[in-house]
Amino acid sequence: MNTAVVALPQPRVLGDLISRSRLHDVQMILGGALFVGLLAQISIQLSFTPVPVTGQTLGVLLVGATFGRVRAALSMSVYLLVGLAGVPWFTEHSGGWHVVHGATFGYLLGFIVAGAVGGWMAERDNADRKVFSSVASMLLSSVIIYTLGVTWLCHNSHVSMDTAISWGLTPFLISDLIKAVIAGLALPATWKLLKR
Repeated sequence: MNTAVVALPQPRVLGDLISRSRLHDVQMILGGALFVGLLAQISIQLSFTPVPVTGQTLGVLLVGATFGRVRAALSMSVYLLVGLAGVPWFTEHSGGWHVVHGATFGYLLGFIVAGAVGGWMAERDNADRKVFSSVASMLLSSVIIYTLGVTWLCHNSHVSMDTAISWGLTPFLISDLIKAVIAGLALPATWKLLKR
């Protein structure tokens, strides 16, 4: 009697350990959007900038690397679209179409791209399983968020790029470096804990 051995595909990102069906994918996508929405409520408004310090970016970094490129981009798209539809889960309980005209809309767009890029980096060569490549992925994702965010801030606020950088990047460098390191250490530690 012959016994066939079926090899299951190796998970490329942590989300692959959970998601075994389209229903699981949908649940993860919605859960990721909710996770970022909850972290957005951790917000500290600084007196010298229209951009607050938030927990959102940590959520985006974790969702990106944990979900992979497609689920992360979809999750961040859901976050943006549902918020624009009026759900008050952006920073400071804001939501609605008026956010498009606000100072932080570029960062929200950056979340989609950063989630996809962070997910892509995690998928390739198990980059989320090694500390150096995981932290590098988080830093690249942060650069993407800030590139779109500061560019939008400059355009929307009608200020120079230097002013936009001083309002929308410089005050956040240390806190977002810490977030990138936290996220970058969390993923390899989780893989090690799961012994995968």
